[in-house]
Amino acid sequence: MYWSKAFIPTLKETPQEAESISHRLMLRSGLVRMLISGVYSYLPLGFRVLSKIENIIRQEMNACGAEEFLLSALQPEELWVKSGRDEEIGEVMFRFIDRRGRRLCLGPTHEEIVTDLIKNNVFSYRQLPLILYQIQVKFRDEIRPRFGLVRSCEFIMKDAYSFDLDQEGLNRNYKNMLEAYKRIFKRCGLDCLVIEADPGLMGGSLSHEFMVPAESGEDIVLRCQDCGISVSYLDEKLARCKKCNEKLEKLNTIEIGHIFQLGTKYSKIFQANVLNQQGSQSAIIMGCYGIGVSRLIPAILEQNNDANGITWPREVAPFEVVILPLEAGSSKIYETGENIYNDLRKSGLEVLFDDRQEQAGVKFKDADLIGLPLQVILGKNFIKSGKAEIKLRRNGYSSLVEPENIRQEISKLLS
Repeated sequence: MYWSKAFIPTLKETPQEAESISHRLMLRSGLVRMLISGVYSYLPLGFRVLSKIENIIRQEMNACGAEEFLLSALQPEELWVKSGRDEEIGEVMFRFIDRRGRRLCLGPTHEEIVTDLIKNNVFSYRQLPLILYQIQVKFRDEIRPRFGLVRSCEFIMKDAYSFDLDQEGLNRNYKNMLEAYKRIFKRCGLDCLVIEADPGLMGGSLSHEFMVPAESGEDIVLRCQDCGISVSYLDEKLARCKKCNEKLEKLNTIEIGHIFQLGTKYSKIFQANVLNQQGSQSAIIMGCYGIGVSRLIPAILEQNNDANGITWPREVAPFEVVILPLEAGSSKIYETGENIYNDLRKSGLEVLFDDRQEQAGVKFKDADLIGLPLQVILGKNFIKSGKAEIKLRRNGYSSLVEPENIRQEISKLLS
C-alpha cells in the first residue's frame, strides 16, 4: 500500500475526548473515529487490526472443533421475557416496537437465541457434542460509555456455545476453550490474567475471566507478588495470598474474555432436550465462551506502546513493514524504496510505502505513531554507503543492510 493513496488520518494533537492511553493512540494513529458517544467507525488501519484479531480467533476456534455461524442481531423480546433476563438487563437493552407491533430488541448477547435454535434442530444424543461460534456486533445502552472501544454501545464479540449430553463432556469442552483463550491472547501480544469468577447474570456454576492489566481498567484484580496467583477484588477481601501468605497487589484491569459452565440453566427454560442412550429425554448441558473482539484493540495498545506511539505485536499489526524514503528529491532513493517494496510484497509481507512528499521528521513521527513492527529507512546512510537502515520499532534495534539482502534480514528479524 502506498501511503499517499491510503486513508490514514493521523493527528498531531490528542483529541479532547481521549480518556486513556489506548483511546488517545487509537484516535491519533487513525484507527477509529467517534460517530457519537459510545459508537465508533473503524478506519482502514483499525479494520486491518480487527480482521487479524478475528482470524486468530477463527483459527483457534476451528482447531477446537467449533463451527462458525451467524445469528441475528435483531431479536424477539419474548425470548428474553421467557428467560427472565429482560428485567435483569433492564435499560441496558435497546428495545422497540416495529410497524407490525412486534416487540424487538438489539441483542446484547445470544444465549436465549442460540438455545431456541438448538431446541428446534437438535433432538438426539447422536448430534452431540456440538460447538458453535460467531463473531458479531452486540448492542448495549451503556449509561456511561468510556475509553473508546473499552466500554461502548456497539461492540464486536466472539461468542461460542457448547452443547453436551453430560457434565463430563462440558468439562472437556470448557478446558479446551480455556486453553484456546490463553493461546489467542498470547498471539495477540497480551499479558493476561486468568481468574475464577462469579457467573453473574449469565448463570451456571464455574466461570473464568481473562483480564489484562491496564491503568485505565475499570475492574480491580488482586495479584500475589510472589506466586502470581490472581483473584477478583470483589470475591476476595484478602490482604495476603492464601497459598504463600505474601502481600497482594491491586491491579486495574480490562476484561477481555469470560467463559461459563451454564449447565442446564437455559436448556431447561427453553426445553432444549435430546433423546439419550436410554431412550428418555435429557436437558442439554451448555457452556458459553465470550471474547470482546473490539475491546482487544485497546487492551493491546495499553500493553504495547511507548512515548512515541504504538508498538504493535507482529500478528495483529496492520502492516508488518513501513518503508521510509527520506530524501524527497532523490530519484535513486525513491526507486530503491519502490524496488524493496515490490520485493517484500512478493515474499508475502504486508508493506506500507511512505511515498508522501513530506519532511523526514513528519515521516518518522507518523511511522512511530502507527507503530508497525519494522522500518526500512532510506536516507543519509543510503546516500553515504548505499545501505538501508532496518529498525525494529519495539526496541529501537537497527542495522545497515545492502538493499539486495533486505528481504533475508527482515525474515530473520520477524521470525
